[in-house]
Amino acid sequence: MKILKVNSLKYLFVFSLIFISIPSVNATEIVKLKCEHLVNPIGIDNPNPRLSWMMDDERKGALQRAYRIIVSTDSLQLKNKMNVQWDTDQVHSGNSLITYKGRALLPFTKYFWRVEVLDKDSKLVSSRISSFETGMMGAENWKGTWISDGKDINTRQAPYFRKVFEPVKQIKSARAYIVASGLYELYLNGTKVGNHRLDPMYTRFDRRNLYVTYDVTANLKQGKNAVGVILGNGWYNHQAMAVWNFDKAPWRARPAFCLDLRITYTDGTTEAITSGSDWKTSFGPIISNNIYTAEHYDARLEQKGWNKADFDDTKWHGISLRASPSKNIVSQTMYPIRNVEEIKAKSLRKFNDTTYLYNLGRNIAGVSKIKVSGKKGTIVKLKHAERLDANGRADLSNIDVYYRPTDHTDPFQTDIFILNGEGEEEFMPLFNYKGFQYVEVSSSEPVKLEEKNLVAYFMHSDVPSTGKIASSNPLIDKIWWATNNSYLSNLFGFPTDCPQREKNGWTGDGHFAIETGLYNFDALTIYEKWLGDHRDEQQPNGVLPDIIPTSGWGYGTANGTDWTSTIAIIPWNIYMFYGDTKALADNYKNIKQYVNYVNNISKDGLTTFGRGDWVPVKSTSNLEYTSSVYFYVDADILAKTAKLFNYQNDYLVYSALAKKIKKAINDKYFDATNVTYGSGVQTELSMALQWNIVEDQYRAKLAANLAKRVAADGMHIDVGVLGAKAVLNALSDNGQAETAYKLAAQHTYPGWGWWIVNGATTLHENWDMQATRDISDNHMMFGEIGGWFFKGIGGIKIDEKQPGFKNILLHPHFVDGLEHFTASHESPYGTILSSWKKNKNGIKYDVKIPANSTASLEIQVISGKKIYLNGKVVANKQELSAGSYSFEMR
Repeated sequence: MKILKVNSLKYLFVFSLIFISIPSVNATEIVKLKCEHLVNPIGIDNPNPRLSWMMDDERKGALQRAYRIIVSTDSLQLKNKMNVQWDTDQVHSGNSLITYKGRALLPFTKYFWRVEVLDKDSKLVSSRISSFETGMMGAENWKGTWISDGKDINTRQAPYFRKVFEPVKQIKSARAYIVASGLYELYLNGTKVGNHRLDPMYTRFDRRNLYVTYDVTANLKQGKNAVGVILGNGWYNHQAMAVWNFDKAPWRARPAFCLDLRITYTDGTTEAITSGSDWKTSFGPIISNNIYTAEHYDARLEQKGWNKADFDDTKWHGISLRASPSKNIVSQTMYPIRNVEEIKAKSLRKFNDTTYLYNLGRNIAGVSKIKVSGKKGTIVKLKHAERLDANGRADLSNIDVYYRPTDHTDPFQTDIFILNGEGEEEFMPLFNYKGFQYVEVSSSEPVKLEEKNLVAYFMHSDVPSTGKIASSNPLIDKIWWATNNSYLSNLFGFPTDCPQREKNGWTGDGHFAIETGLYNFDALTIYEKWLGDHRDEQQPNGVLPDIIPTSGWGYGTANGTDWTSTIAIIPWNIYMFYGDTKALADNYKNIKQYVNYVNNISKDGLTTFGRGDWVPVKSTSNLEYTSSVYFYVDADILAKTAKLFNYQNDYLVYSALAKKIKKAINDKYFDATNVTYGSGVQTELSMALQWNIVEDQYRAKLAANLAKRVAADGMHIDVGVLGAKAVLNALSDNGQAETAYKLAAQHTYPGWGWWIVNGATTLHENWDMQATRDISDNHMMFGEIGGWFFKGIGGIKIDEKQPGFKNILLHPHFVDGLEHFTASHESPYGTILSSWKKNKNGIKYDVKIPANSTASLEIQVISGKKIYLNGKVVANKQELSAGSYSFEMR
């Protein structure tokens, strides 16, 4: 990266920035400024945060010739180039993701920044001012003490805490910093702070704790104020019995929290209101809460106004001081979980005066909220289910199979609400979520319910949408929609397998769906957090468990390469989609440890360390073959990463290892005469193509043989999770897009479409809807198809040589069975559009390349047709600059 330091140019550059204040007639705008991939974040701990932006410029050939970033601690001073913390000067580069390298950032400080670029015409364009604010930036800056109520781990009631304080001067601003072991809800003067749900995110609590920052300036007032906190168990104090042993977690204890409420006064002084021995605690109406089962609420125990300053707390008790669960307390810099969508019931069935069944019409993850009137002491139970039994009642038998209750006081996915009898009452759980489509409401006394009395909230990490497809086949559109529903249903600060039966971070499910996630959503912050969980859980010898985080379960013999390759595959995909190397840098040593471990237990480059092609239709694949393929993937990623970071010795070592593994696989499993792998089933053939095991001279023939195998299987899939990740890509990337589409669009068993035509609104765990095990109705492990639509039909693909869609590979497929197809993806440079439509003359293909990006287009020409652009015949391969294009094949 070359920095220009020509004084005259610099003077002209600065002069124009200071004195030209009129709006530019330039068509270019600099938009979507982000710090750490978030807009105007607060609570940043990274001493070298990443700054990024986009160019909004519709002109052909739009690009960034140079950039300049200026950072200050005052927005007015920034405009006048005063108190500058970092000034890059003018850097001739098209990069729009830059790591801060200015003066050391101070904690609790707001920084303002702007970026100025030279556009394609070398005209200067300035962005608006953006900001980021640092947080604690170190555990030593905390003032508060961890507190709890001193009860033991078996106490069911949730603890409530309060403190009254009075600011001593005029308030300018205020921030609340809160960290908890377990979950919390924070209140100021009777109002909940923020709209997050289930904070803080789940981590390995004895190794890392996340704190959240809130701007609470508007929540405070002059005079007496009250701060209140409710604590929930979450994964920290898992009171329910299940097969994953979370009740035996080494960190398990009664929930606790630490709070610093930092007030800045108008005279520049600060004061910290902190958690400590002067707080009081009591029980309240939440008499039981469990992240795995449900929540119980006794409205008769409500203490109205408990979180307000004038509440009489003389009957409340003193708190218990606690040690911090870990010394690693870091900012939760990520999109939070929220109640994202309110869903009204589609229907209500009344069985009798005490039993009702609500149908949402779709499967979601989240909670229900009920409004109901009844006699004091009436017990209302809300059972949440994915299925109904033969009598139309809620059926939990497909999702409660791993629950091991010791009694009947905490039924699975069943909230319990005890009425206080004071008119219409409302209940929504605070510290739980479920996976469900139906809510069966039963009561101990007659109640009257209508459809309007219950709504549900679709909860998930509130990641922005970045991808969209639309086609002429409603089934394809429904599969894509259902895939995204499952993806979001399983995004709760980390990717999970299902939102009901387990809620676990199964590693395989996570990396099988990584491209679906990143084509459709801006989920980088969630994955970076989860990779931190990987680092926390990795054994010194490199081994990872196959659920992360874990209480200790999962360090067995099946947690092998096909699952725990997350440590390599996810950082690599973040780099591919964002052009951001941080995840690779943060996890490089961990990837290396992992690959070294697998190498040490492998013989001659082959390994059986893995779980295999889980839940196949009928055919099984060789475990050594599939596990060794992922071993190769990991070694190859490690070698390429070493080369990227210029670790030359590592590059030589691990590129040689990758070649050794590939050769060992081909020597043992490749039949060169018949061009097939293993026993020739779909998974084995497609994995060789997907993961570049097969040599180039055999690629086309192997893909043709895969297509023949699919045809022999009745043009249906015959794969488990490993094959589901590979098969569509293997076909469409290698000249067999027609077969890939036929597989994707099948509406008979087995296939994604079979689920949809049978009423599914999410992806299932088993191809067989009548199976007796592995039968969750909301699972993400077969979810690669949601990313394949963008690649295999829309043709929007990543150029590994210029990642982050700096250069886009466009290889659309105009498949039979579709009349039109549109895919769009918001890349780090802006929206990419690939849209085609058939007509009587041929095909019209529209493309949009965002500013500061390019594309390599390849169109497969139909026999007898030619490709036209602006009325002129052009080649089927084109190098495109930014802009919009309309091609015709006729």
